[in-house]
Amino acid sequence: METTTKNYKKLITVLSIAIPVAVAILFGVKIDIELPVFLPPIYATINGFTAVLLVLAVIAVKSGNIKRHELFIKSALVCSALFLVMYVLYHMTSNSTTFGGQGIIKYVYYFILITHIILSIAVIPLVLTTFVRGLNREDEKHRKIAKYTFPLWLYVAVTGVVVYIMINPYY
Repeated sequence: METTTKNYKKLITVLSIAIPVAVAILFGVKIDIELPVFLPPIYATINGFTAVLLVLAVIAVKSGNIKRHELFIKSALVCSALFLVMYVLYHMTSNSTTFGGQGIIKYVYYFILITHIILSIAVIPLVLTTFVRGLNREDEKHRKIAKYTFPLWLYVAVTGVVVYIMINPYY
């Protein structure tokens, strides 16, 4: 078990660095294909599904249904991965949209956007560590980190939807 946990720690560290770096690099790559503008509402909806799945996962575990909890968490991970792939593909093929709001709403938008971006990077190792501890049935360690992972991951999922709703009129 100790070797497996160490191997996971190395993989989690690599992924926690590689994912944000890859996203940053891919944002600089432009492909001369225009993907349809209906892609942002799709990946925003997937973010919404992620939030719902996370809440359902907490309800399931509080009800003692570990199998259902695991299913919801795995589904949330798949949704997060799908979101990330679509988000990067869209931004590789389309110009970024500038927020056009004025006044206080502009500051609200940028606060939400910046905290969303920072926490979306910070939550990667937390999600992966929490997930691995759950899979390995390290229940006490899983619970300890999950109480931080859940609200951060939920915030990232919900604010992803909020950012989309706020910028949608400017597409």
